[in-house]
Amino acid sequence: MITGLWNGISGLDSFEKALNVHSNNISNVNTIGHKSDKILFEDLMYQGRIGKGSSVQTIEKNFNQGNIKITNNPYDIAINGKGFFIINDPLSNETFYSRAGNFKMSSSGTLSTASNMNVLGLASKITNVVSSDLTTMFTKDYINTLASISISNNTFAQTINTRTTNYNQTAKENGIHGQGYKSSGSIIADIELLVANYKETLNVYSSSSQMESKASSSQKTKISFTSYLADLKSKSDFMEININGTKIRQNFDTNTQTTMNKFSDKISNIAGIKASIDAKGLLIIDSLIPGKSIDINSASINNRAPSINNITNAQNGSGLGLVNSAREALKVALEKANAKLLEITNTISLKNEANLELKDIQLKLDKLNLSTSAFGNIEINDGFIYSKSSGNKFLLGKIQTAYFNNPLGLKAQGSNLYKANKQSGEAINADKLNTLDSKAIELSNTQLSESLVDLMVYQRAFEASSKSITTADEFLKIAIQLKK
Repeated sequence: MITGLWNGISGLDSFEKALNVHSNNISNVNTIGHKSDKILFEDLMYQGRIGKGSSVQTIEKNFNQGNIKITNNPYDIAINGKGFFIINDPLSNETFYSRAGNFKMSSSGTLSTASNMNVLGLASKITNVVSSDLTTMFTKDYINTLASISISNNTFAQTINTRTTNYNQTAKENGIHGQGYKSSGSIIADIELLVANYKETLNVYSSSSQMESKASSSQKTKISFTSYLADLKSKSDFMEININGTKIRQNFDTNTQTTMNKFSDKISNIAGIKASIDAKGLLIIDSLIPGKSIDINSASINNRAPSINNITNAQNGSGLGLVNSAREALKVALEKANAKLLEITNTISLKNEANLELKDIQLKLDKLNLSTSAFGNIEINDGFIYSKSSGNKFLLGKIQTAYFNNPLGLKAQGSNLYKANKQSGEAINADKLNTLDSKAIELSNTQLSESLVDLMVYQRAFEASSKSITTADEFLKIAIQLKK
């Protein structure tokens, strides 16, 4: 009879805890990223083949995947697979882990949780700045967005962004007649051609970013008219050349030198080409576009043709060298137009996954020295965070996730947070164990119907245990009365 009494008490204690566990699951059915609890029981020590009741063996988390809900909020992220977001409390500097990805931008500009803790990840660094002057961040003067490209491979991720000032307004004629003279219109035409080439090299680099860096070189062609200059005497005499299928002709004008200068200027007027000629009649034609060949198939004075055999052929580069050559040529052309170029490269190193340096992720462009305009439109792709502003797309950082060999050992802290300990083991990089879904959140994995059924079962079990106590009490009463 006494054993039955204590068995009933142990049942009340066990099923009370079970009721608490499942009522907690039900109350968190709408909690973002919540992982439901599972309670397991064990029987107590037997005496004379009679059990002594039950107790709670363990209460552990169920880390099964929750459903993913699309929110269209650019700051929301859902982990699809194993792992946890890595969270830092700026007040205590403690590190926590969470499945809740309903993030926001804090007042200081960092990516943070709803409770103002910082989300940790890899912060991008400005690894290269190419500037026509000392400017190192985009200002309102840089009105033309030339390029914005994102590159990612096994060792790094980066964005390259390029802007210029308004070269259409600042371009003026440049140079000396016969010595690479360019009109304002031809300077602008050169820039447009070089911009197209620069964009083309960026696209090539994006698909071959790990190739060896090798610079491109430009074609240089020398043609000597020295032996034929005496033929330039009257207005019917002329100099002629065929470049890229276009015939350039200059009739005799005033004197030999004036004629040669005007001939050279006409060649320089071709987009992407610069020409110069000296008093002896040596014509030098340079391609302004590295790696691009010029087709020169004939040259003559009054149909007397000098040989065209002194050619330094263009060589196409590879890797980053290809981009650097194209950008430098463009920069030179822009500066001749009294304009400025600014190229900024942001990079995240993905090498050595075991020792990645995790930091707060800053989202304000001005605090990152990228632009005087602080805010852009945030975009997150598989954990990589970008900010779009005025046609540019800047890489800001990458959200990191962690996994544990024994996630059941994590200690729940409330507020959707967990803390690591000896039972869970150390955090491991979980990038290859999950994908990060943008504009989405992971819902609670509580199964409402299952929890409601379990709640009713435990409620009846609680009632049955209380009944065993009252029954044992009745037996005791009868035994006492028999003694009397």
